[in-house]
Amino acid sequence: MRGNPTQALLLATVAATFVYFYGVLRLYAGLPIGEWAWLRYIPEYNQEHSKLIPAVLAFLIYYHRDELVKARKEGNNWGLFLIGVGILFYVIAARALQARLALTALPFLFTGVLLFVWGKQVARILLFSSAFLIFLVPLGAIEQMSFRLQFIITGAVQWLSGIFGINVYAVGTTLRAVDGSWGFDISEGCSGIRSLIAMVMITAIYVHIVEKELWKKIAIFALSVVFALIGNVGRIFTIIIIAKLGFPGFAGGLYHDYSGFVFFPIAIGFMLLTSKLLNLRTSEVKTKASALIAKDKEKYDY
Repeated sequence: MRGNPTQALLLATVAATFVYFYGVLRLYAGLPIGEWAWLRYIPEYNQEHSKLIPAVLAFLIYYHRDELVKARKEGNNWGLFLIGVGILFYVIAARALQARLALTALPFLFTGVLLFVWGKQVARILLFSSAFLIFLVPLGAIEQMSFRLQFIITGAVQWLSGIFGINVYAVGTTLRAVDGSWGFDISEGCSGIRSLIAMVMITAIYVHIVEKELWKKIAIFALSVVFALIGNVGRIFTIIIIAKLGFPGFAGGLYHDYSGFVFFPIAIGFMLLTSKLLNLRTSEVKTKASALIAKDKEKYDY
């Protein structure tokens, strides 16, 4: 503020603008956009994980702090173009009463401000952080996918049960023991919309921090849906096992309600395994190359 009071005033104005249009102006259903979205980050809408995004954003900025300090700070007027795109989204959202579209504007607005005020290097460093804001958009519409996911998971659990000698049959999205002693319905919650969103977010953060090559980032991120499906299949299969052992009431009740602790180790385990396999060959090549260089160097020295 002492070194550049004009820029400090500009940043204060930008911050106040965001607060007003997202936290004060009652644009949708008599509520500010921010409050409307926050009320949808609840279990009933399968997206309570979005409440963590402000903390994740703060962590990502802190994680890149050294790069940000070293980055060249030179504002770029192309940022005004991105800001214009974001404003266009917001105006359309206001006219069409589509609050989700106003939240979709955030990555454009955030990147545009970074580019305009600090320049290309800062905007590039925080590009992923800006894009991550898209998870603030309530994705209730994708619940329509859950019907198809229910059938996929039901079929996968039935197949897995058969491999382990557990005789079950499927009726629609319901799995029942052949002897009729118990049965479970694969509901929308079990089909993984909530866990799908969480796993996509976790995978995105993981590849951003850990993976260095772009194609590996894309490959692992694209498989995040598969990781979520595998995690849910594994979770439901453990419910089937407990029911088979003679505790169907416990399996479909208390265990079901707290079986999320089974999902994440399975899903994240497959994500880490995929990352390991993708990097295995590269590591081997580097090791062999280093060995050959050392051998040649030894001959040369001799």
